[in-house]
Amino acid sequence: MAMIGIDGALVEHAWFHPVVRNDSKLKAPIVFLHHGFGCVADWKSFPSKVADATGRSALVYSRRGCGASSALPFPRTEAYLHDEASGFLPLLLDRLGMARCHLYGHSDGATIALLFASAFPDRALASVVEAPHVFAEEMTLRGFAALNERYETDATLRRKISRFHRDPDGAFYAWSNAWLLPEFRSWTIVDELALLSQPLLVIQGAVDPFGSMAHARLIAGRSGRIPIVVELARCGHSSHTESEAETLQLVTKFMEWLAPYRRRMIALVERGREVGR
Repeated sequence: MAMIGIDGALVEHAWFHPVVRNDSKLKAPIVFLHHGFGCVADWKSFPSKVADATGRSALVYSRRGCGASSALPFPRTEAYLHDEASGFLPLLLDRLGMARCHLYGHSDGATIALLFASAFPDRALASVVEAPHVFAEEMTLRGFAALNERYETDATLRRKISRFHRDPDGAFYAWSNAWLLPEFRSWTIVDELALLSQPLLVIQGAVDPFGSMAHARLIAGRSGRIPIVVELARCGHSSHTESEAETLQLVTKFMEWLAPYRRRMIALVERGREVGR
């Protein structure tokens, strides 16, 4: 793990490079965005496997308040996902000299990926979003409230989370307290979906206790570009751990599809330039 200074905070991050690098330095990397109280270590080996399978380097970082990163400078509000996508993530990418990238987001991270792609279409090349939240669904709020209660009473869960964070209580409650704010009940990013213009893969577990296919359907119906939507049977909230092989295959095929897609787009642009001469 390494640390980097961003806007007065130290941010934990790690790079995973493909075993066979070849032209990987010429390919835009994939930035991984963790769930609400996740971190670098919480991804385990999945980013490394994606890097090897796609031939692209993977960047993983712990958001402020998570993992070994600095504490949050202030309590989160219902706008914290927007703030991360439009404020802090661009600063991180700038600091790392990363002009453009692909995104892989899980849960809260998936929402951040959607918001970043809608706000910075010139920087987000393509996104994979796993179990995204696009509105405050009632089952999501119930599930988060139950998880909050379990955290307070289940010592096993607390010990598990403490393995990943310098301040486990701070990481968990910063997330749960935000989602349980009364104003979060009307939270939504549906309006931002129309601004999505880049290729998008949406992965949703059929038995996710924290969100239904309604989110994927909204993305498909409201997005400025029709996404690829995959529902995984017998899969819950974390497809990259519960259905790792299938998820890895989906991501690999998606990234393979992007190469000829980008060549077609470049050819169309060049053709348009010639017509305009």
